[in-house]
Amino acid sequence: MIALVGGSILKGAGVASLLNGAAFVIVVVGTLAASLIQTPKPTFMRAWKIFPWIFKPPMEDPENVVTKMVEWSEIARKEGLLGLEPASESEPDPFTQKALQMLVDGTEPDKMREALEVELDAREQAYLQSAKVFEGLGIYAPTLGIIGAVLGLIAVMKNLADPSKLGTGIAAAFTATIYGIGLANLFFLPTANKLKDIIKARSQSQEMILEGVIAIASGENPRNLETRLRGFIG
Repeated sequence: MIALVGGSILKGAGVASLLNGAAFVIVVVGTLAASLIQTPKPTFMRAWKIFPWIFKPPMEDPENVVTKMVEWSEIARKEGLLGLEPASESEPDPFTQKALQMLVDGTEPDKMREALEVELDAREQAYLQSAKVFEGLGIYAPTLGIIGAVLGLIAVMKNLADPSKLGTGIAAAFTATIYGIGLANLFFLPTANKLKDIIKARSQSQEMILEGVIAIASGENPRNLETRLRGFIG
């Protein structure tokens, strides 16, 4: 936004040239409407729910995950699996909480892996579909921008007899193009790509948790567990 507004000022166009109600309605409202036609409502709503992730990703640092898993492994060896019940009750992440609860309940490692992998895959696919909502918005916005520009030029053509209105009319017409291309390349597409990276990193973190609880359930040595989990970090 700073680059766009600053460039407009430096070029002599000013900030006012970027403000156009008609262009906003055509591009922004039109783009959102097109996305709603393409996307199921739950997916569309989830996309905006996970939007804050680009500022604060909902995942732990991999080093913290390794440390936590080693601690839980040592507790399990000293106190048994029931010793992890307090950790299960205080764990804020639903996936980790479920994994710990299955561990405390004595679920067989194979059954635990099967259930957690299904949930992990389902969550990842749902979130990736939500991230693709922004990708779709980034595809539609430039097209709506061109439509807005054409509509603006049509309005200009109707005033050819009045030269005083031509310059302002043409400038207003191309504002829609700026909205479309600007929103796509400065907001929608970068948001989609960043969310995809965050979702993949989050899934990797949860895979570490899955492998950790399976190893604890199998009675693996804490040191071996740490070595295995550090393989995820690289």
